Amino acid sequence: MGKGRRTNNFRPSGSAAPAPTQATSHVKQRGLAKSHLGGVIFGCTNSTIKECFSKQLFGLPAGHHSYIKNIHAGQPLFLFNYSDRQLHGIFVAASPGQMNINPYAWTIDGEERTQYPAQVQIHVRLLCHPLSEEQFKPAISQNYYNQRHFLFELDHAQTSKLISLLSSQPIAPSTFFPEDSTRRALLQTVPSNDRRKEIEALNPPDLKIDFPELDYSIGLGSSDIATCLDPDDKHLKNFLDDPVMKKEETLIDVRRKESTLNQECLDLPSTSVEDAPLVSNVDPRHNDTMEAQINSEKRNEESIVDSFDYPSVITQLIQGVEALNGFNKEKNDKLSCLEHKLVKAKKEIESLKIKCVILESKSLPFTTKIDEMNTESIDDLIFLMGGYDGVTWLSTLDSYSPMHDVIKPLKPMNFVRSYAAVAILKDEFWIFGGRDGSSWHDTVESYDPANNQWTVRPSLKVKKGSLAGATLNNQIFAIGGRDGVESFADVEMFDIDGGHWISKPSMVQKRFALAAAELNGALYAVGGFDGMYLKSAERFDPREHSWIRIGSMNIQRACHSLAVLNEKIYAIGGYDGAAMVPNVEIFDPRLGSWITEEPMNQARGYFATAVFRGSIYAIGGVDNGESILETVERYKEGRGWQATNLGAIGKRCFLSAIVM
Repeated sequence: MGKGRRTNNFRPSGSAAPAPTQATSHVKQRGLAKSHLGGVIFGCTNSTIKECFSKQLFGLPAGHHSYIKNIHAGQPLFLFNYSDRQLHGIFVAASPGQMNINPYAWTIDGEERTQYPAQVQIHVRLLCHPLSEEQFKPAISQNYYNQRHFLFELDHAQTSKLISLLSSQPIAPSTFFPEDSTRRALLQTVPSNDRRKEIEALNPPDLKIDFPELDYSIGLGSSDIATCLDPDDKHLKNFLDDPVMKKEETLIDVRRKESTLNQECLDLPSTSVEDAPLVSNVDPRHNDTMEAQINSEKRNEESIVDSFDYPSVITQLIQGVEALNGFNKEKNDKLSCLEHKLVKAKKEIESLKIKCVILESKSLPFTTKIDEMNTESIDDLIFLMGGYDGVTWLSTLDSYSPMHDVIKPLKPMNFVRSYAAVAILKDEFWIFGGRDGSSWHDTVESYDPANNQWTVRPSLKVKKGSLAGATLNNQIFAIGGRDGVESFADVEMFDIDGGHWISKPSMVQKRFALAAAELNGALYAVGGFDGMYLKSAERFDPREHSWIRIGSMNIQRACHSLAVLNEKIYAIGGYDGAAMVPNVEIFDPRLGSWITEEPMNQARGYFATAVFRGSIYAIGGVDNGESILETVERYKEGRGWQATNLGAIGKRCFLSAIVM
């Protein structure tokens, strides 16, 4: 946010593709539901942190809007400075997250629109010493997808840990003001938010007035933090009721009293007529009276200072700090042990699930051949691979019969896959690239339906996901995609004779979360993301040895799907940069342009399509409410889209589908 350039956290940054949901956007995201979102980290640099505070505004690129819109007023926020890699806090949202609260923030003289429109207004709730990355990284280790880059969405447990770390190092209000009359003047002249708006409205645009933006009246205890949180947030309530937090709150209160005592001890002896406001027209006859009064006040102040047993207070504070440190160390050791056990348990559960799938497939009354496994022939089936069901990232392979709404498990893949590409080669289908929920793949494997067997194939040249796949002239092509950092225009083709992947002419444009198809001996690559959502499309004809642009779609989209029906290409659904869309467009190569078609009944992205018996089936995906869909729609030319009651597949997104 407000860094003057794109951050390396901006995806199509490392989750899987540009859209709002579980690790789904072109921006790296966890896709936490609104009820699971505990807090959010924003970014800045040394050159923009001042503007963040002066405008009381945090922001991120548009791709982050999918979860920024879930921020509600009072939600905890944090600010990460990329320049010195320190985390600042504790802040709270003063407004819901939304787009373009200030469309010209973090720009030069407001001459262009901001690159960080996903914004939220903020207040300082508890100003603390910033945490180094070494200090806060363990608390959000789950969010790190490489050594230096992490996801911004925090669950409740992570938010609680950061609040605990920051609130143990509060900054006394006196740190920010000089110990003289200037301090009083500042405290008295900081206007309220409403008054600031009135002043700004009265001043011309070229007159900038910077008000101190920090909340200098902040409290320093966990009870103060609680007032800024969602009253229904049970996770944070439990955190604040924890005995450790209570002890920390007591220590913080003691520190605050010590800070106040220090300030009184420093301020009292220096109190003089010079500290008082200058008043003209003072009657000289009162000088003697005023001097006597001041001397009396000084004697009283010295008596007050002498009455404190200051060394005793310091000793008690030191003992309290040592006891708290010991208690915290014990608690952190226990938490670390529990986290380790939890990770181990999750791995064991995942392993057991995979074993169960394998055992189930072996126990079914199926033999080795696909036509013996189903009453239908192979042409009557849609094959579904991998994806995410809302609980687990999948390695499953299922055969699905739309005619009978029956799904049957086959032998699972060797790898967990989502955001992968699939294509057919010589009576086998190949699946390549993708993501396993935490890392990208360059792995490739093929499935032989006749033997219900997977075979590991030579890997792609680079790891990538949200790529597209297609078959042209009995050769498989892997097109575009992203490795979590960089989007690609690269195209790879599998060389059957050489047994490895070779580079082919690159596309005109980098494309991530694109869709591709083959039609009449040419490849088509459509839409996607290269820093912005794309309307453009291009075609590769092997006789021309290069990609050329063709007519653009009517709307921009990524995370969509292409289907070929009756020698026309259908671009279906996807994400347009603001929302999932149901829109459908048709490209007829004979006309060379896109025509708007009847939309689907349900907006969806990250879904699968399959052309089956003259109809297009749209399966699963994610809707605008960030829910995983279990619905299936069917399109028939001349009849449009119809909802079906097919329900055997269940909830599923980021999957691949193919018809042999």
